[in-house]
Amino acid sequence: MKYYILKEIVKYLQEEAQVIKHIRRIDNNLIIIEFNNKNSIYFDMSKGKSYIYKKNGEKTSKKDFNAPFDVVLQKRFINARIENIEIYNEDKIINIKVNSSSSYKKLTTILQLEFTGKHTNAIILDENRIILEALRHIDEFASSRVVKVGVKLDEIPKNDFIPKIEEIKDVEEYLFDVYKKIEKENLENHRKQKITQVNKKLKKLQKTLETLPKKEDLEIESNSLYEKANLILANLHSIKPYQDVLETYDYQGNSITIELDTRYQASTFSNNLFKKAKRAKQKANNIKIEKSNLEEKVEFLKRLINNINSCSSIDEIEFLLPKKQKNQARTKKSQNYESFFYEGYKIMLGTNERENIYLLENSKASDFWFHLKDAPSSHVIVQNSKKTIPGNVIEKAAKICAQFSTDFEGAYSVDYTQRRNVKIQHGANVLYNPYTTIKVNI
Repeated sequence: MKYYILKEIVKYLQEEAQVIKHIRRIDNNLIIIEFNNKNSIYFDMSKGKSYIYKKNGEKTSKKDFNAPFDVVLQKRFINARIENIEIYNEDKIINIKVNSSSSYKKLTTILQLEFTGKHTNAIILDENRIILEALRHIDEFASSRVVKVGVKLDEIPKNDFIPKIEEIKDVEEYLFDVYKKIEKENLENHRKQKITQVNKKLKKLQKTLETLPKKEDLEIESNSLYEKANLILANLHSIKPYQDVLETYDYQGNSITIELDTRYQASTFSNNLFKKAKRAKQKANNIKIEKSNLEEKVEFLKRLINNINSCSSIDEIEFLLPKKQKNQARTKKSQNYESFFYEGYKIMLGTNERENIYLLENSKASDFWFHLKDAPSSHVIVQNSKKTIPGNVIEKAAKICAQFSTDFEGAYSVDYTQRRNVKIQHGANVLYNPYTTIKVNI
């Protein structure tokens, strides 16, 4: 952080902060201090990327921090009266000096927040500047400036620089703007990371599509294998053991040479060719379905990228593409639909006709079913065991239905009803009544 910004923040705190009501670490390098009454300020002590900011609403803690640093921090600073807040040694260091009364005596403690690039640290000192605890402990092998409990803290060697002097008109507004900037940057980084992840899958599928054999080529291969197998059978009587080539005539009377596999008897080799021919024919018959499935997966991933691009928060992105848990079983390949989890409800999305049919056939009567009004769309099922589901879950499911059924932004009407009211006609075509319609914007 820049020196003049720290100076302006210190000036603001000198006027606005008399007591530390609460203090705790809520992330590895993030400390929240509540001054006076509900004036919470965040101090991000990340190496080389430190910030001070404010935000509307409290940032939730990722876990409970109970390291010795956290114990001393809370013991010495909660409900402590501030004696002094200053820029220390005319450097990018803030000292917050407090007095707290224990049952025995009055304790003076200093929280030294060092915003010094890669050496950024938060150090708790007593009145004689002896280290009580630190966010980062540094031994004599890592640096000439040791940061160890019980050791007197050495001064940071001062750099000769002329500090830039600027005035911040409204410090509170500046601190809120810092948070907005950080969140925007984090959102964009998260978005890029997730899109890269999806693009990797997309390229893999597209490559598979490009290398997919043509139906005609597979049929030619199958016919050729069948013919060779039949010709070998027809000439079994003349094929000698370990013969590696059969020269004969095809059914059109043309001369043909067939290479034999000397590892097998001619009859066994012929059966192997029949099996290969059968597999090639089956693949030729199924290649259209395989191609269609791959194209639908490609379409789904493209829409997923579009939806990630339209997300306005990290939470929205995480909803669409959550992190895999370390011990999560790999069931994705066998799953016949895409799934999302929201407010404790499982939302299932069919991305093609096969998946839509699966959802219709395997959902329960009490589940809720969603579909675009008067238009082809994905089928969405929300698992449910009651007569109703919350309004925010209905809105989220309707939005998913619209997001993955169209490529255009806008307002869409989505019909929904319980699965018991949906009658399957043919495939994924249905009739449903009664139903409710909700409008969503995407």
